[in-house]
Amino acid sequence: MVFAAIDIGSNAVRLMFANALDKDGLIRVEKATLIRIPIRLGKDVYKNNTISKTRASNLIKTLKAFKLLIDVYKPEAYVACATAAMREATNGPEILNKIKKETGIKIRLIDGLEEAEIIRSTNNIASFADKNMTMYVDLGGGSTEISVISKTNFIDANSFKIGTLRILSKKVDQESWDELSSWLNRFKENFGKMNIIGSGGNINKIAKLYGRAGENEISLNNLEQAYKNLKSFTLHERIEEMGLRPDRADVIVPAAKVFLFIAKTVKAETIMVPKIGLADGLIHNLYKDYLREKSKNSRKPKTGLAFK
Repeated sequence: MVFAAIDIGSNAVRLMFANALDKDGLIRVEKATLIRIPIRLGKDVYKNNTISKTRASNLIKTLKAFKLLIDVYKPEAYVACATAAMREATNGPEILNKIKKETGIKIRLIDGLEEAEIIRSTNNIASFADKNMTMYVDLGGGSTEISVISKTNFIDANSFKIGTLRILSKKVDQESWDELSSWLNRFKENFGKMNIIGSGGNINKIAKLYGRAGENEISLNNLEQAYKNLKSFTLHERIEEMGLRPDRADVIVPAAKVFLFIAKTVKAETIMVPKIGLADGLIHNLYKDYLREKSKNSRKPKTGLAFK
């Protein structure tokens, strides 16, 4: 059964179509198609606190195209969410209203804690959890969301204004790093004894380039090597010699820095990278809502959902 999700992030805007199914009591989300457009809303917001007319126009054009694809693909349901950059833009509400008027798509703003909760909901993570405690780390252009669970019990979550575009814009000060370090140290007694699960396009790419072939993980040693190696190249060299996309080549270095900081702090030997993200969590939750509606013999959607 196909569902769709739109994720309006600080760095890119994504449309994902995925098959969702209930297998042995667990919801599985299997990607069918993913389209990513690097609008980079955060580049404006973290510099001027507002989204420029050009980027706003590009965002609306992108969402119009996404809506056409949704109309053709005809998923069972779809949902659209926006995160840090749109939340912090002074003209965010105005742009959201314009999007609704011109595309028919209603965008839901989600805060950092809700973002962490949505990502955490993807339960295919269970197969990676070989320790008592698991820490989910999702890094975007504007923020880092971290959740901690013990087996299946939620312990705590937090959102930090440390993101790749925010770092490139020199908007992350030492106080922000200290705040992250202080929060992580609340789990000090479990340092070296917890799973770290990383999500986001950058850690996926780093694991692909520097991790072991065929394994969805990267060791701390390899991550350190990745950071040193990536930093040694100029932006031009990362694009021309390493073959990275321009919108990946600049943010991958601060991404490696953030994951390295967290892994070293909690004394993790490995970061697992199961290739999940906000869109996966959104579709997971859409399917849960669908199953609830089906159990009540009603296909009428909740407010904000577009069930057929």
